[in-house]
Amino acid sequence: MLPEIKGLNEECGIFGVFGHQDAAQLTYYGLHSLQHRGQEGTGIVVSDGKKLTGVKGEGLVSEIFTAEAMKDLEGSAAIGHVRYATAGGGGYENVQPLLFHSQTGSLALAHNGNLVNANSLKYQLESQGSIFQTSSDTEVLAHLIRRSGYPHLKDQVKNALSMLKGAYAYLIMTETELMVALDPHGLRPLSLGCLGDAYVVASETCAFDVIGVEYIRDIMPGELLIINENGLTSERFAISTTKAICTMEYIYFSRPDSNIQGINVHTARKNMGKQLAVEAPFEADVVTGVPDSSISAAIGYAEATGIPYEMGLIKNKYVGRTFIQPSQSLREQGVKMKLSAVRGVVEGKRVVMVDDSIVRGTTSRRIVNLLKEAGATEVHVVISSPPIKNPCFYGIDTSTKEELIASDKSVEQIRELIGADSLTFISVEGMMKALGQEGTNGYCLGCFTGNYPTEIYPDTLQYYYQK
Repeated sequence: MLPEIKGLNEECGIFGVFGHQDAAQLTYYGLHSLQHRGQEGTGIVVSDGKKLTGVKGEGLVSEIFTAEAMKDLEGSAAIGHVRYATAGGGGYENVQPLLFHSQTGSLALAHNGNLVNANSLKYQLESQGSIFQTSSDTEVLAHLIRRSGYPHLKDQVKNALSMLKGAYAYLIMTETELMVALDPHGLRPLSLGCLGDAYVVASETCAFDVIGVEYIRDIMPGELLIINENGLTSERFAISTTKAICTMEYIYFSRPDSNIQGINVHTARKNMGKQLAVEAPFEADVVTGVPDSSISAAIGYAEATGIPYEMGLIKNKYVGRTFIQPSQSLREQGVKMKLSAVRGVVEGKRVVMVDDSIVRGTTSRRIVNLLKEAGATEVHVVISSPPIKNPCFYGIDTSTKEELIASDKSVEQIRELIGADSLTFISVEGMMKALGQEGTNGYCLGCFTGNYPTEIYPDTLQYYYQK
């Protein structure tokens, strides 16, 4: 019997620097730009060429990395991580980067994604004597690397990566080099840039802009980059690759000022709004978007229909994203705290409310109620993603299938539950058109269609489809 699955899925952000005297400070600013990808824990590990030193904690980047904490982080290379936890994945021990020391040298790991065969690999490794210190699937890679029979670290890493299944963007740092790896499907975004002679890697390009990094290119699926004093070397650890970037990166997770595979996120979302105007035209007085990730789509819808865009909903910026809070009670309380309807804008008006997704439905119901309590006569909800009917196995917290409102309810049933006058989801074809694509090749749509780019292991299925 396989051990209980813990900490299966997490949507995170990673950032790395090699060859800059202010590596830790740059990483701090980079992580601050990626804070939207995780708000529950953060860490930085630096190398001064002789040893690795780390600081991490549960909290926001600005809370953990005080001036006092940053004094301990001296070196010309650094990796950093922001995370949020799901069921069983919280706790200080799971905050990354994970740092390991041995007689042959130290190793630090930062990971964005989720391994679908993590539980199987843990079971095998434990049966061979491994003892895990965390419930994070990130630690699996460290054990695989150290158990490899190859004499050189590069070959150890390539061998270990070849055993992983699922979504992973890894930063692997030793005292003298930084390795960057992306899974064979490129499910998570990861980009390479430069700042003078230093190389920089980040989950999103918005982290480059804040420190003046010049974008070079995206990391390729199945690629292993090795950065050291001799420069940068690109190798392949996977021969067979099929690109399948997560579409939810464009819809929800990434910042509007980021570019993913050459596509600006704001532009993609705006195009989704324009496409929704074609698929769901309404006679209305006001278009409003749910802050923040739906604003771009709302602007697109308003431009295409000629209906004025107004700020019908105001966000309290000091409250975190409800979707990435770890418990239902916190999600519901977060909605009450974070949003207010603007009565002067919506009272007596027919409102088109644009949102990016409906996952559990509780947030949408509350927002519709807010608008109607503020005097909106009609609330037409349009969603810039197709219905999320299936769990994500690759690092987004869509939880178990039974918690997804669209998994067993029709659009009309969802409309009734959220109290809207109408409800329209963008079509899969329309979404891809908004991304400038004629088909779905190169993208993962598993949460919408149930078609996943990788094999899903039985123990993983049991967790996500539990009843």
